[in-house]
Amino acid sequence: MTSSRRLLLPLAASLTRGRFSSYHQIRNGFGFRGFATITSTEPALANLAEKCSVAFPEFSSANDDISKIRHEFELAKQRFINIPEALSSMPKMNPQGIYVNKNLRLDNIQVYGFDYDYTLAHYSSDLQSLIYDLAKQHMVNEFRYPESCMKFKYDPTFPIRGLYYDKQKGCLMKLDFFGSIEPDGCYFGRRKLSRKELENMYGTRHMGREQARVLVGLMDFFCFSEACLIADMVQYFVDAKLEFDASYIYNDVNRAIQHVHRSGLVHRGILADPTRYLLKNGQLLRFLRSLKDKGKKLFLMTNSPYHFVDGGMRYLMEESFGLRDSWRDLFDVVIAKANKPEFYTSEHPFRCYDAERDTLAFTKVDAFHPDKIYYHGCLKSFLQITKWRGPEVIYFGDHLFSDLRGPSKAGWRTVAIIHELEREIQIQNEDSYRFEQAKFNIIQELLGKFHASVSNNQRSEACQSLLEELNMARQKAREGMKQMFNRSFGATFVTDTGQESAFSYHIHQYADVYTSKPENFMFYRPEAWLHVPYDIKIMPHHVKVASSLFKT
Repeated sequence: MTSSRRLLLPLAASLTRGRFSSYHQIRNGFGFRGFATITSTEPALANLAEKCSVAFPEFSSANDDISKIRHEFELAKQRFINIPEALSSMPKMNPQGIYVNKNLRLDNIQVYGFDYDYTLAHYSSDLQSLIYDLAKQHMVNEFRYPESCMKFKYDPTFPIRGLYYDKQKGCLMKLDFFGSIEPDGCYFGRRKLSRKELENMYGTRHMGREQARVLVGLMDFFCFSEACLIADMVQYFVDAKLEFDASYIYNDVNRAIQHVHRSGLVHRGILADPTRYLLKNGQLLRFLRSLKDKGKKLFLMTNSPYHFVDGGMRYLMEESFGLRDSWRDLFDVVIAKANKPEFYTSEHPFRCYDAERDTLAFTKVDAFHPDKIYYHGCLKSFLQITKWRGPEVIYFGDHLFSDLRGPSKAGWRTVAIIHELEREIQIQNEDSYRFEQAKFNIIQELLGKFHASVSNNQRSEACQSLLEELNMARQKAREGMKQMFNRSFGATFVTDTGQESAFSYHIHQYADVYTSKPENFMFYRPEAWLHVPYDIKIMPHHVKVASSLFKT
């Protein structure tokens, strides 16, 4: 059966010119968002789409339907042997692209605001190990956790961003867009729960409102060390056969992580060895200066203390045009210890900070000066002082809740900086990933035909054998895609079946656009209009591979 096709409007905001193909694409609907497929309108693929069906005589009985599905499956397996050449002609998504959830006219933006950590400053993977070790030491020394916990090591291959922890049951899980638990993405400690265990523990994969009340989201880039430490502590109690309350584990790990940041331990560790933890980026200064040259206003607003931001920016800028000591000249306003997200709803006053004396002034702040540093404050006072209107302000941050939820509700435009986006797009661009995705889509279609043709009480031995083979092949393709991203939880933005994750849901809510780093905006004209792709039902950066590529 030939599926219907709808053309998508071109998305200039997702792809750049040059080696990346046109974004004119075809979406083949399969009746449910998880099975929607996208393929290119390149001539070769257009011809393939015309040949996507295999002729079979009409069958009236269930056995004939099963024979037809079996024949299609055998043909598909033959075509699975080699990667089809058509995959190489599919469009490649741009790892440095800007992806659009809400239309954005850059010519309307007059004020650019930035968070510091993981927005202007990017860190190496060693930082997660540092946070993990410092928090672990605090739990042992201050909370009296067993000394043997000091042997724990951070595992960078275990967590991803956007996981949830069940404070009642002690499970670490990945949820999809609709709040359902990913079947192969739920861990108790470091052990993955089987589907049967998941069913026994929760009854259903869908997390209702009452169940969701005990879940805490791990959304920012510092959550990697937190998620790993939670799982390791749970595993310790399980292995030691000790009773424990899962909420205590979370509370203690969270308190330890907060202590590491608020006490300055992690800040001192980073500044003591910046070459190990900070990643220099020569494009950052160029981007900020280009904004200033265009007459834009810039402000920096971070929860970190000024001395930490100053030390990091000096290091990042030390080799850039001799501006080691003048990074502050780039910003019209610098606010440290802003206490986001309370900043957006509180009425705390601004205080002027004396960096040399490490003291706060007592005079009222009723104007901002470029040569001054400000602490605390609130959005209400910020807008009163600057007179900047909401729609002309855009704010860049990595934390969807602390950084972007408040600005989004206040009418600012928002940019989510998601460092891991580049790697995930690079994986999705590879033929090996698209090959597995196409296989999964083909098998999913065959399973849909199977269940539509045969009822449970009609299943013969041949039917059951085919069903088991299809399920096994689908699971193999799903696992193959998952392993390319993360062995435990798969991709950050999508589930193993290609549906959007809960993390993607929050990006939809609070980020007008998202990209891997701020300087990606340099690839776009300052007056560019960034448009949402027409009728996109999945994250704009995610291209799905049509199963018709194999039906030649």
